[in-house]
Formats: sequence, C-alpha cells, structure tokens
Amino acid sequence: MGEWQRIFVQNLTVPQHSQRRRHFPPRESTAFQCVLKSVEGNALKLKVLDEMSDVEFQLRLSFFDVAYHHFFGKTWRSATRPRKAVPGHPPTVVFHETVYFHTSLDHPSIVMVVEVVATARRRDGTQLDISCGFGILHLFNSKSEPTSLILNDKGLSLYHGTPRALLHPLLHEPTEKNKYLMMMDSSHLQCILEPHPSLEAVYHLLPENTPVSSLQRIPGMLAVHEGDLFQKPRLMKTVTWYLEKLSIHLYPSLERFEEELLELLMSDQGNSALDGNTLAVQERRLHVGVHNGLCFVQPPQVVVVVPESEMARGRTGSLHRKHRANTKPSSEGQALVLRSRIHLTEMVRHPAFGVVLQLEYVFSVASGPDGKTPSVTSLTTPAYMHSIRWAVWNPLPDATSSHVVLPLQGGAQHNPNHTLVYKTPPATMSSEEVKQVESGTIHFHFSTSSNEQLVAAAKPSSNIKEETPPLSKNPPVPSPSSPPSPKMLVSTQDYSQGPGLSISQLSVSPGSHSSKPPLQPSGGALLSQSSEALRQVQEGNPRGAITHLESDLSYSSLVQESSSADQLQELPFTPVHVPIMALGPRKGSPSTGLTRASLARLQASGFPELLDCNKEPVQMVDPSDPLNFNPQREEADLLQNNEIILQFLAFTRTAEDSTASEMWPKTIYFTFQFYRFPLVITPRLQLVKVEPSGTAPFVSSSHILVQIKEDGTLSCGSPGFQLKYMVDPGFLKPGERRCFIHYLAEHTLQIDVWDGDSLLLVGSAAVKLKHSLRQGRPAIQVHHELEVVTMEYKQDATVMTGEVLKHGGVKPIGVHAVVRGRLHLSLANIGHPWEQKQRKPLSLPPSRSRIVLSHGGTSGFHGGSLLSLSAHGVGNVCQAQKLADVDSELAAMLFSRLQEVSAAFQHTSHEASITRRRKLERMLSVRRRESQEGDTGKKASLIMGRHEDRIRHSRDLQIIEAYRERIKAESITSMLSKAITTRHTLYASFGTAEFFEFALKNPYSVQHTVTIEIDNPELSVIVDAREWRHFKELTQTVTPLEEDMFHLHDNLMPRVYLRPKETVHIPFKYQAFCLEHAATMQQGAMELAFSEGKEEPTAPWKASSTQTKHIKVSFMASDSKPIAILRVNVESQPHVVDQTFRFYHPELTFLKKSIRLPPWHTLPGALVGVPGGEPEMFVRCSDPNIICETKKMGPGEPQDVFLKVAGGPSPQIKRFFLSIYTDPWLATPTQIWQFYLHSLQRVDISCVTGQLTRLSLVLRGTQAIRKVKAYTSHPQELKVDPEGIFILPANGVQDLHLGVRPQSAGSQFIYLNLVDVEYHQLVSSWLVCMSCRQPLISKAFEIVLPPGGGKGSNKRITYTNPYPSRRIYFLHTNRLDLLQFKEDSFEIGGGETYTIGLRFAPSQGAGEEEILIYINDHEDKNEETFCVKVTYQ
Repeated sequence: MGEWQRIFVQNLTVPQHSQRRRHFPPRESTAFQCVLKSVEGNALKLKVLDEMSDVEFQLRLSFFDVAYHHFFGKTWRSATRPRKAVPGHPPTVVFHETVYFHTSLDHPSIVMVVEVVATARRRDGTQLDISCGFGILHLFNSKSEPTSLILNDKGLSLYHGTPRALLHPLLHEPTEKNKYLMMMDSSHLQCILEPHPSLEAVYHLLPENTPVSSLQRIPGMLAVHEGDLFQKPRLMKTVTWYLEKLSIHLYPSLERFEEELLELLMSDQGNSALDGNTLAVQERRLHVGVHNGLCFVQPPQVVVVVPESEMARGRTGSLHRKHRANTKPSSEGQALVLRSRIHLTEMVRHPAFGVVLQLEYVFSVASGPDGKTPSVTSLTTPAYMHSIRWAVWNPLPDATSSHVVLPLQGGAQHNPNHTLVYKTPPATMSSEEVKQVESGTIHFHFSTSSNEQLVAAAKPSSNIKEETPPLSKNPPVPSPSSPPSPKMLVSTQDYSQGPGLSISQLSVSPGSHSSKPPLQPSGGALLSQSSEALRQVQEGNPRGAITHLESDLSYSSLVQESSSADQLQELPFTPVHVPIMALGPRKGSPSTGLTRASLARLQASGFPELLDCNKEPVQMVDPSDPLNFNPQREEADLLQNNEIILQFLAFTRTAEDSTASEMWPKTIYFTFQFYRFPLVITPRLQLVKVEPSGTAPFVSSSHILVQIKEDGTLSCGSPGFQLKYMVDPGFLKPGERRCFIHYLAEHTLQIDVWDGDSLLLVGSAAVKLKHSLRQGRPAIQVHHELEVVTMEYKQDATVMTGEVLKHGGVKPIGVHAVVRGRLHLSLANIGHPWEQKQRKPLSLPPSRSRIVLSHGGTSGFHGGSLLSLSAHGVGNVCQAQKLADVDSELAAMLFSRLQEVSAAFQHTSHEASITRRRKLERMLSVRRRESQEGDTGKKASLIMGRHEDRIRHSRDLQIIEAYRERIKAESITSMLSKAITTRHTLYASFGTAEFFEFALKNPYSVQHTVTIEIDNPELSVIVDAREWRHFKELTQTVTPLEEDMFHLHDNLMPRVYLRPKETVHIPFKYQAFCLEHAATMQQGAMELAFSEGKEEPTAPWKASSTQTKHIKVSFMASDSKPIAILRVNVESQPHVVDQTFRFYHPELTFLKKSIRLPPWHTLPGALVGVPGGEPEMFVRCSDPNIICETKKMGPGEPQDVFLKVAGGPSPQIKRFFLSIYTDPWLATPTQIWQFYLHSLQRVDISCVTGQLTRLSLVLRGTQAIRKVKAYTSHPQELKVDPEGIFILPANGVQDLHLGVRPQSAGSQFIYLNLVDVEYHQLVSSWLVCMSCRQPLISKAFEIVLPPGGGKGSNKRITYTNPYPSRRIYFLHTNRLDLLQFKEDSFEIGGGETYTIGLRFAPSQGAGEEEILIYINDHEDKNEETFCVKVTYQ
C-alpha cells in the first residue's frame, strides 16, 4: 500500500446529515484551536478498572449534530496517558494536546463531543475500552458566531455514560438541561477552545470536520523540527504539471461497453418506465484533480472526452446510441480522447500527492423518431449523471516527464469523490494483468516543463489518424481557479471540430435536480450517484463545474463576469510606519525612599510641618513598606474627613543627565488632576540652589522650590508649594466614599513638569496614591523621590531587538526615555471628624447589590398632590399651595389682563387685596362725611367696581376649573408612573462596564410580551447568554440565567415573554466610551495673589460638581402601556491612567501612529504558561472622531494599535483616552492610555551635520504690544536671533532668524516656542523638522587612549589651506564632552599649514568612539571633515 492509499484509508469521514446539506447551504469555514489539558475527578475512578491492569486513558473528539442526532466527520484520538494519584488530591490525567479543525457548519446545534476512554487489559490479556464519561463543547452561539472558551478553573463538566446517549430520540436542545443526561460530580476537563484564523492558510490541505493534532504531518505542509505545526503553518512549494495526449480505453471496446451499460440501465428500470423511449449517452466527462490523501487540494477540473472516431470524422453534437443487439463493433476509434491539455498548478513533490481521474457519463432519454433527442425539446429533457471509472496516479517526487498507463477502478469501494461507481466485470478466474485490462486503462503523457509540453503537443497522437487536426491548435481549457471571461467563453465554444454546445448544458441546471431521480437502480447492476452529492458538487463547488460548457450564457451573466473581472482585489498590506512600543503598565515612577540625611536637610530648609487633628506631628511612612489594604477598615474610620495634602518640595538634576546647564529650567510649574477635581495648573516656582553646609554637603544640583510673587520677587514664607483637597461626606455623594477609597488604592497620579519660562515640557512623573490610605490611623505622610522622565519618539527608528532594561523590561522600539531629574514630593492624608451640625438629611447609603428590585423602597412615588413640587425624601406630607404659585402656565393665564393694565404689576396674595379694598372704602366714607352731602355718582361707580371684581373673579374660577380638567389626566398619569418607577444609581468610569439586574415582575394575571425601551445607547440589555454568564461570574451574582431569553424586534429593541405574576431578572450593562474633550490651547502657569491668612476662594483645586446622567428605561406591555419604569442615575468617576503619550505633530494634518502593545503576559491578570493562550486584544477610544483599531498578525506575533487623529490649528492640544481589553465582552479595561496631541506650525529644514543652516520665520503681532522671547528645546543645535527679549509690535510683522547646526545625522524634531515674558503666555509654537545628512569625510585618524579618570590627552593634527588667498576657518565637533579645541578658529595664508591642537577628555570606561571634526569657512560652510576613531583600552 502506497503513501497516498494509506493516508486515504486512515482518514475516511462520515458525511453530514442529508437534511443539513439540503436546507443549509455551505458557508465560509471557521477554524478552531482546542487545547486539552487534563482530566480530573471521579470519572477516573470506575470500579470496573480496579480488577484490570495497564490502565491508561485517552480522549476522543467527535462532531455531533444535535438537531438531527447525527455523528459526522472523523473521530480524533489522543495518545494514552497514565493516571496520576496524589494523596489529598483527586486523580488526574495530564494530556496537554492541541487539536485543530475547521468547519463550515456554523449552527448552534453543531457541537464537539469529548469522550474520556480508559484502555485496559483483562486478566486473560485481551484489550478492553471503557467509556468514563463525556463532555460537550459548543462551537457556535445562538448568533452563529464562533465561541471562545477558556475553562481553567471551573473546567468542562462531564456526563455519565457514553456519547451514544446523545442519540436518544427524546434528547432535545438545550442538551445541558435535558433530564436524560446526568452530570458527574467533581469531574471536569480543563480545556481551551478559541478561533484560530492562522489555520485558513491550510484549508485546501485539510478537509473540514477532521480534527488533527498539533504534531500530525499534513501532506503539503512544511514540517518543523520542534513546536506546533499549526501555530504558524508553512506551505511546501508548488509546481505546475502538464497532462496531454490523454486517452481512455474500455474493455472489450468503447461501443460494446456503452451498449452493455445502456442495456443494464434499461433493464434495471423496466421498459414501462421509459414508455418506449431509449436511453442515450449525452456526454462523457473526466474530472481531474490533485489529492493529498485527505482532500482535493483544489476543486477538480472537468473536461469533456469524445470518442476517437468522432474526432476523426469531425462530427459535432452529442453521440446517441439506440439499443441495438446486432451492432458489430469496430476495431478502429475505440478510445475516448481529450482534445486539450490539463494544467495542474497545485502539485507538490510529496509521496502523498496524487492525481485523481474520474470518468462520468451523462445520460438522457431519447424520444425522437430515430432515437435521438430533438433540439426543440432539449431544454426540458432530464439528464442523469453516473460515475463509471476512476483512477489515481502517484508520481515519483523527482519525476519530470514520462508516459503513464493506469488501470481504471470501479465497483463498491471507497474513492476520493465519495460517489457510487459502476461495477467492474466479474473476473474471478482472471489473473491480475487481465483484471486491469478488463476494467479499462487510461493513457497520458505528463511533463513539468511548459516548453516540452508545447513541443509534445505539436506532435500528433499515435492513436489518432493523421488527418486529425493537431491538438496544439485547440484553445486551452480555462483555469478552474478563476471564472472565465466572456471572450474565453466564446473561444472555447468555437471549436473547428468537436461537440460544441452540448444538450446537458441547456437541460441540466443546478436547481433542476430532484431529491429522488426518476431512474432508480434495482438489482444492484448499476450503482448510481445520488442526487444530493450531485447537487453538492454543482452548488457547493462552482469552481468544479465545467467552465466552458456549464456556464450561464445569458447577457446578465456575461456582464457580471466582466464586472467581477474588472474588480481590483485587495492585497495584504503592512503599514510602512514603524510602530513605537508602549512601555507597559507604568503604575508609578521609580520611587526611592530618602536617606535620613536628606530628610534632615529637607526639614532644615524650612518646609511647613504638618499636624494632625490633635495638633501632633503627622506620622511618617516609608513608601517601600508593603501596604495591606483593607477597605472595611477605611469605611469604618470615624475620621471621615480626609484632607489630602500635596507638598512640592525640591527638584534635583540627575548626575547622569548630560544636558547642558543652559537647558536646565530656572522656574517650573506642574499640571495634574486629582480625583474628580478640576485640572490643576500650579503657579510658577523658582528653583533656588541649596548651598552646601557642614561636613555633609547637599547635592550641588538640588534646588528647592520657592513661590514667586506678582512683582517677580521671591516669597519670604516657607519654601515649597502646598495644595489641599478636602474630601468629606459633604463633598462626596451617597455611596461615593467607597469609590474614593478604591481610587486611592488603585490609581496613580500623573504629574507633568513644565518649564515656567519656555513653556516646554520638562518631563512627567507618576506617584502611587495607595500609601495615602490611613487604615485607621489619624494621619500619615509619605516622602517620594520621583523620576521625571521625558519620552522621545523617533520617527525613522530601525526595528531591532530591544535591549534589556535594568528593571527587567524590554527597551521599546522607537522610544527613547530620558530622566531629566527627580522631584521631591510629600503626600499626606490627615483625618478630621465630621461635624454633626453640618450633616445632611439622613438617607440610607445605596445598596451594594447588583440586583435592583422594583418597588423595593427605591420607588419614585412619595405621595402628595398632583402638582407637588416638594423634593424627594421629605416624607409623605404635602402643604396646600396656590395653583398660581405651583404652575407658571396658569399664573400667566390669570394675570394676563392685569399685566396689560400695568406693566409693573406684581403678584400679591388674596389677603392683601381685601385689605386694600377695605382701606379704600374707609377713605371714601371719610370724604363723604366731610362733604356732608351724598354723592350718588361716586356711590354708583363704587357699586360698578364691585360688580366688575365679581365678574373677574368668576372668570378666573372658570379658567382654573377648565385648566384643572385639562391637566387632570396628565397629572394622574404622571403620579401613577411615579408609583411604578424605580431609581438606581451607578458610579461608572470610562471604559468599565457596570453590570446590574432588574427584577421585573408581571403584575397582571395574563401573560405579556414586554418590550424594553431605553433612551440612551450607553445603557443596553445583555441579550447574549454567554456575555450574561461572564458578567455574573465576574460580579458573583447568584441569580438564574436563561438561554435565548430575549427576542430582538425589528428596531432592535429586546422583548421578553412574562408569564402571569412571574418575576424575571433583566441584565443591564452600562458602558461609556465617549468623553467630553474640548480642544484647549496651551497655557502657562497661573499666578496667585498672596494675602496673609487668607486663601483664594476660586482656586482651581476646589471641589467641582460632576454632571449626572439620567437614563429612563420603560418596560412596555403588549398594549403599549408601561408595567415598570427604571430611572438610572449615572455618576461619572475618574478612571485609571496607566500610561501617557504626548505627540507633537504639524497642524491641520493627520497623525498616523502605530503603537506596539506590550507582551500580553506582562498585563495584570494574564495567565502564565498556557500554550496558545494569547488573548485577542480590543481597543476603544474616547473620541468617536478618532480611528483606532488593533490587528492580530498571527500566533506569537506582536500586536499593534493603529491611530489616526486629525490635528487642529497651532497651538491647540487635543486630549483623548484609549482603553485596551483582553476579553471579548469589554468588561474591564486592562490598560487605559492617555494621549496628548500638540498641533504646531511645521518648518522643514534639510541640512548637513556640523554646518550652520540659516532660515527665517515670520512673526505676526497680536492686538497688543508684547515683550516676547524665543525658547528652543535644543539650544545647542538651534540658535535664534534676536536671542533675548524683544518687542513684538501690535498687528506688526517681524522676522525671527534661526541658525541650525545639527550634531547627528537622521531625522529630528526641535520645538520652538515664542513666549510672552510678562504674562507667561504662549504666543506661537513651531515644530522644526530637520533632515540631516553627514558630510563626506576627507581624512581619518585612529588613536589609543587609556580609559578611566585622569588628565586627558593632548594631540595635534595639521590642516593645509588649499586656496591661494588667506582664509579664516572655524572648528566644530559632534562630541563636545570628549573633545575640546585649543582654539575654536584660526586664520592662515594661502597654501600654508596650520597645526590644530586637540584635547581629549578622559573616558569613564573602555570602548570605541568616533569623533568628527568639522572645518568650516568664514560663512560657516563645511570645507572638510576629519574622523578620529578613539579606542579606550
């Protein structure tokens, strides 16, 4: 048995259920990776195994269709492993095997069954296999999406019995809840199931529904010496083989063979079935494909073979044979020949690769008078296809050209096409040689060279007469890998000789075959191909159809073919920009505890001393001490007022910082944000150098921070800068105290340090806030020494292996970290008692439970009148009020007439109006008595006035009555809605999903289908059971979970069915990704007014109120009436910032950046040592206008995040956040990154290192005159003119001259700021983009110097003036720290020689350095460049 036959027999599969093939068309296949770790529990302790020996265990995987109770595919078996028993632990069998497979049946009913089998020997020595249980792995969810399961802790549950229990007719879905399955106690399988897209590269080599192990060799795949073959599969090189001169010979002759075939067909069916008609051979087809023992590498090509006699006579059309018994066979032309060549482009030189050839006949009913099918009725004539013979050829791997003769096979045996084949002659008495001839033979010539093929094709075949046209004139067969173009369709049908357009092309269509063909074999003489397999070939494999005969020739199909041919295909594209690598989770800057001498010097500097509530010094805490965080102790603390104090003490320059003294800032300020307080921009602080004193001198580069007054002088008070945050119950909302405690325990405070004069970023520091937790102590204080680090992102960084840093990480690609200094910071938390007189009205704290009960004390109805405006929480007491006081609309209606009379009318009470009328009547009576005469006219007017008042009052009462009737229904509805309203408060932060369940009860005695309506998309109902289960396990919520609980309506509103008086738990998830980010302009430090004993009331670190979101959820019954209302109040909380990126980019352009994610195993909560357990990462951005995505490059490959951000005008700063997740449900972000994008004006410079390049910038004045100064981030390489302070006139134009002298070649960014020195405001900002090249080196020198300390070394070199005139030259170097010149310039005459004195500074260690010496002319242009290679040894 050859290699191909062995692999083919060992990998026979069971096809899927016929109903599944009929009702579910084939789709794109999905690849999976299943890691089987271990089995443990009672399943390994069967009593029947105690009496047997050599007990080992094995895992078996099988595909199962739950809907049709059908096993299919191929069963995979693992290697047998022994059982391990450890005292005190359950028995365990460790497998650690990885299985790969792919399937196109993406239906929830398709599952993978895992069976645990014990193999043992009886006492008599016979082998016995015993099933110990089985488990079920669901491959697809209810949405036909592939599942991803990581079962490490809980594991996969096992059931009693064997998988044959799944064939029980009463077993229905869901399988896990069926009463016929019994779960085993304390038995589970540890495994991982997840999609594996890398397997798509070998789909053509591995059939679907066939599991393979990670070490199984697949023909066509390159074998690796170690590791997993399928993690990153590699393919063997393919070669193109050519088959030509193909002919098929059938025994005893072609005519006799076909006559016998037709006789058997007609006798099996009976004459009545044909109604006097005869059968005809309509077409003869040959399927040719490359097979690797497992499957066809590509769909087989289908070509038409014709009798040799028809080729010789030049006939066209189909050959019809009437049933005649007395026909004399002819000895000439008894072969089926192929008129074209076959190109096999997918061949691989492997012993398991073979060429499979299958001969297929197409029959039709001949109803014409001469036994032929008339052309008029050919469109409705049924056709039947039957496989006749097949053969397989296994060429030698090193073969290049030969003539091949193969015996044909037939009968009831397995074949690669999985079809039933016509029987072979009964040759029981014949020898093997005669058997091969009796079944038929196939002849062809093959070669691997196209030139040889063309030469051979030009020669006539030996079996064809000379008058036969040469085969080379026939057009080639279209490749099956691409659809034929319209031109090819025409050319393939315009044969000069041949059958042309066959009847089967018009009569046989993919959808015209019935499930039960009219001709059914009886008696077993003919084994016909089933129509289901035929339909699968024609519908599922369109590339395997006959390309030049079975194509649709309608005009629309031609247009579609041409349009698809014109469509460009997208190729895999890798971005050209090199990704920068993130530093990983940077929870805080490296903080070192201060020495006792340093603490003593800081205390002696006069920093203010902190006292607790008892006026005692605050307890000092070492930041290196471990902290045991106990949240219950913090919440039970009696000192509920937390006074958080930040003291900025000093700033120290590091000894290893090679920055020049001119780059060291003179003033600095800080920006940061604590909790939900506003962003803080501190005032400018002067750096004052500390003078050394005594025997323990202070570090010479240390500077304490001193505040600056408004007039520019230093403050005489205590040094340093102090900020206080008062966090008390009056500031915190109910239930927020727990959030604040977790904020201190988990968050890191990011502090940016800025140069107070140039407004350039010095660096950033990060301090962990967990040491500020008091843990029951009255007060604590921590001193931190934080590294201030600045990140430089190289634009053209070369991708190489990073260096290992001192803390164990990997040096990031394209990122250069520079430590600019150390910040001395004191962080304190002083507790104070909460005064009772300031206490708010008593209210219960919000519940910590994630289950919200309807009408359970959180209802929004508190009693009262319909128009009650009283606040919630004051009880059920309502005081009577005037309608005009509680309703502005009614008040406007009542007093509209009075407002017309008097514009200054003010509303008065009814009692005031009566008093006023009484006074008027008294005044009238006094006047009447004084006049002593009756004034009847005035009396009549008074009576008339009273009558008008009555009319007005009556009108007002009518208005009030009508108004009450109009709003009564609305007010009652509002009150009733309050009675069914439940309120719930969430404390949510960016990117984190908040999960809760609402207990919804059906109050009616009839069933209802409830529709859930939500007015905010950030709150959603969890409709996926897997996501629901994930959040329940994450929050440890113990409530019932139901599969397929919700039905999505057309408008995507979920619906749930409720039985009478039933209560169900509705899962909700709130998650907000969008934050309000207003683009800001860069600001300088703020100035503070200093007053004795008084603090500025509008300081930016005062408390700020956050905006609360209100979300309404309505549960609408079938009659569109609400049965419950849920109002969710969302309080926004600050989120963690793990890393900050700051990019400077040209204004009004797109920033496109690729950031490489850190290795997944370094993230918190990652699993260690799990093979193939790399999780897929997901990203979300806080700004919807920013494009961000992550792509998985493959197993073991790094993962990048791609950003595309639109920049604004200069000097705008855009801030946004990016959250990274490792779980597909995006529950909790693993990391949150903060981004700053500074938009600057761009200036491009192309220059030469060591040479001065000059350019000018245009400055435009503002509306007022300003005193400005230009600052640069690299003063050694960029000089400005004017260098000092100058006047920028209002609305004027002025030039700023730049001189650039780069020190190194390559691309570099330099930042240039124009700052108002009086108000410390940024006027303009530029991004200078330098592209530098190195000059040509004219001479090279090499010297050897001793390393280590010393006095250095003096050397000399000579330079000759090449010009005839006297010239002056200037000297420069790229390493000022290693080389100094005796004179920076010299002047020599024409042709003279000058000696340049060099002094080399001592090096700290051994090694080699290349120092460049630039000799420039009087215009500072480079004349010559010398290279000195210094070896320190």
